[in-house]
Amino acid sequence: MKKTKVLTEGAIFAAIYAIMAFMTVIIPILATVLLWILPLPFIIYTVRNGWKAGLMLWIVASFVSFIIGGLVLIFSAIIFGSTGIMIGQLYRSKKSAFTVLFGGSIASIANLILFFILSIVVLDIHPIEGIQELMRTSVETAEVILISIGQDGKQLEEFLTFIDRLMVLAPALLISTGIFYALFIQLIAYAVLKRIGEKVARFQPFRDWSFPKSFLWYYLVASILILIGLDEGTALYMVMWNLFPLLEIAMTVQGLAVIMFYCHAKGLNKSIPVFIIIVTFIAPFLLYIYRILGIIDLGFELRKRIKNVD
Repeated sequence: MKKTKVLTEGAIFAAIYAIMAFMTVIIPILATVLLWILPLPFIIYTVRNGWKAGLMLWIVASFVSFIIGGLVLIFSAIIFGSTGIMIGQLYRSKKSAFTVLFGGSIASIANLILFFILSIVVLDIHPIEGIQELMRTSVETAEVILISIGQDGKQLEEFLTFIDRLMVLAPALLISTGIFYALFIQLIAYAVLKRIGEKVARFQPFRDWSFPKSFLWYYLVASILILIGLDEGTALYMVMWNLFPLLEIAMTVQGLAVIMFYCHAKGLNKSIPVFIIIVTFIAPFLLYIYRILGIIDLGFELRKRIKNVD
């Protein structure tokens, strides 16, 4: 009876996934939403029935996807299914939220690398080169507009330099995208699993998030090397230009956590942290302030000092 229920549930989840995946192809505007939740059926099913059942769902979903959408959808099932099974099994094993995030990130990054390779080998399309071409076209359009209104188009040169450097930054882009995707789907999965009565680990409050102190030293060393200047094309150049952006993100997250901690310690209205995050999107220069706070917090335990003052 239980086996029949599991198989029936698997067939339903496979159908749900296949429909969602098919809709991303025939209704492109929906793809921007559905691509973020495609691993969800695999996560829920694996949490309920284990990784072996999850693998069976993966096989069935891949087969159904191939029938209705060909190679494109079977690749989709492979990529999103593996991420979903990884996260689902870690949740089922009662691992901590950060362990789930780590596992999900590894799966997402591996899938992005797979997509990158398949795109070049099978489709003969280099994703980074495609992005560079689109960005250069946008810059050229912006330059024409600026010149037409009497502005100097030279201010776009720094952006062109960044575009040229995208190929070097490809590993950092893959890693940061994989981590962000894993975090997003994990937050969605947690909300859904909690709603349907599954007990899974949750993240500790964001205000308590903190990176190891060693990150500060890595950041300082990377900053010094970047300022000194490195020979372009060398291994150290590649490593530093990929490590530095990731460490900057870590320092920014650390600093934003300090802001949230301060708001909580002072008993400020809960709407204030939300307002701060919204303002950050409008005024990105605030990221520099968060980064400085993150450095101070890692170096001098700023949050402990705030707590002691209270």
